[in-house]
Formats: sequence, structure tokens, C-alpha cells
Amino acid sequence: MPLAWLGMVPFTLFAVLFLILPTMNIVVGAFQTPDGTPTFRNVLNLFQPSILSAYWISIRISVASALAGCLIGFAMAAAITLGGLPQWIRGPLLTFSGVASNFAGVPLAFAFLATLGRLGLVTVILKDWFGINIYGLGFNLLSFWGLTLVYLFFQIPLMILIITPALDGLKKEWREAAEILGASGPQYWRMVALPILLPSLLGTFALLFANAFGAVATAYALTGSSLSIVPIVLFAQIRGDVLQDPHLGYALAFGMIVVTGIANGIYVWLRARTERWTR
Repeated sequence: MPLAWLGMVPFTLFAVLFLILPTMNIVVGAFQTPDGTPTFRNVLNLFQPSILSAYWISIRISVASALAGCLIGFAMAAAITLGGLPQWIRGPLLTFSGVASNFAGVPLAFAFLATLGRLGLVTVILKDWFGINIYGLGFNLLSFWGLTLVYLFFQIPLMILIITPALDGLKKEWREAAEILGASGPQYWRMVALPILLPSLLGTFALLFANAFGAVATAYALTGSSLSIVPIVLFAQIRGDVLQDPHLGYALAFGMIVVTGIANGIYVWLRARTERWTR
């Protein structure tokens, strides 16, 4: 084996042991009974109303957080690349985005509970100083929109990291040519820039969707069992005392693999199309 390949050995072993083999075990377990007999019953049980409802809630949260993350993240990325903001803002923002995009799980849930929980800092300040009771107005952190808001903390930075290189790839010559031909700013964006960026935008949306759909620790640490989304139902089937059915849990995980796999496949395909435009 050439020495150049030795550097790939640790990562390859890590991927095989902690990604490929567990995924294969989930796929095989989804089509087996507890005694190892092949069956399709586990997959057919995914069409129960309660499980379909959990998938629907997870899909809605993923779409809402991905859409909001794309809109806000694109605006921020455009501001630092094309909006004429001071150059010193770009570096800290990208650095923070790199950290925040990986900040999830129990620490993120605790941070939002300490900030926007019923006794959180911002909640208490708004109530005591301004007389605004956000929970009295209908806000609830342990709800659909509450979880969507929490997901935005890592969705927006991820969007910034991904779309910034695409915005940097817009050549100045394209805008100059459009202006010479009499195009206004909105016409340039509608007829030149956005068609070029569209595959990247759609691909990033698919990636953000998959990122939110597969988030487990944050949702469980924040909502517990109060919001029935797929990761929490999956946890109940594998580790629960009452609803324990590990092979149905494998089928739930298999369904999540299919959904996130489709989303990531769309992202890879659209990303390749974007790179051909900006090359």
C-alpha cells in the first residue's frame, strides 16, 4: 500500500465502525423479527397513524427551520459578501458560524431554557421591565415553533457557511455586463444571479432539512416526550419501558435514513450543478 494512503486509515476505520456498520445493522434489523426471521411487518407498522403523525411533525419542523434558516442566512451572507459591510465583520461572523453550526444537543437546549424558558432571563426581563408576558401571549418553547426557533441557532450559521462561497463565485463581469445592457439591480438578481444561485439555494435547503430531521439530542433534551417527533418516538421504542419494540425502532431509524438520504442526494446533485456554473 502506498504511504500516501496511510493517512486515510484512521478515518476509514472510524467511518466503518461508527457509521457504516451501525447503519447496516439498522437496515437489517428493520426487516427482522426479534428471533431473526425476515419480515416486512416492522416497515408496514410505520404506517400507523401515530407514527405517520410523528413523521409529519418532524417534516414540518424541518421544512420550517430550513426555510427560515435559508432566508435569514442568505441575507446575512449577502450582506458580508455583496452588501458593502466592513471587511472585519466577515471573519468573526464566519468563525462564529463554524462554531454555532455544530452547537446542539443538551447544551443548546439548556441555553434556550435559561434564556426563553418560563423563568429564563429574557422572559423575566420582558415581564418585569416591560410588562410583556410572552407565555401569556401564546409563546411556548416546548412546542412546534419553539423547537423550530431552537433549530435556527444552528441552521442559520450552516446556511451562511455553505452559501457564502456561492455568493463569492458570482463574477463581477456578469453584473457589469447586465448593467451595460441596461438591467437594473432587481433585474440582475432576477434574471442572472438567482438563476445561477438557485441550484445552490435548493441544495442547501435540502441539506438544512436533513440536518433538522436527523437532530435527536436537542429535541429530546428540550421537549422530552411533550412533542411527538420521530427521534423521540424512536427513543421510546428502543429504550422505553412500556412501548419498547427495538425492531420497530430500527424501522423508524430506517425511515429516517431514507428521508435524509434523499435530501442529501438532492443536495449533492444540485451542488454539482452549481459548481459547473461558477467554475
